[in-house]
Amino acid sequence: MHEIFYCSTLAQGLPPGTVGLIASRARAYNALHGITGLLVFDGLRFCQHLEGPPDAIGTLMQRIGKDPRHVGVRVLHEAPLAVRRYSGFGMGLAECEGPDLMAGVHALHGEKALRHFLALLPSFDING
Repeated sequence: MHEIFYCSTLAQGLPPGTVGLIASRARAYNALHGITGLLVFDGLRFCQHLEGPPDAIGTLMQRIGKDPRHVGVRVLHEAPLAVRRYSGFGMGLAECEGPDLMAGVHALHGEKALRHFLALLPSFDING
């Protein structure tokens, strides 16, 4: 099992409603490849924590990197993972109010960024 945590920005000119389409397609793709996780969007920025088989995670990150709806994709944390954190749902989506929470995550790196993101989980209204 492997985990990766990345942040990106919604490409200019795309309506925020694009995120719902991204999430619905991601749920289907991820279910086929044994990937679980959480995508958080604040109206401008994405932060996504993914977990699953290393090869599947690598392939997905290549797809995300080429997706024109995302700009500035930055991997903040990547590591082996012993136990899934998101076993209760396949691909959760949460939209947070205002840019402050995700701006704080975007400013961090490594395990510190992931810990900060995970500490915010109780404040998100997650749709799985």
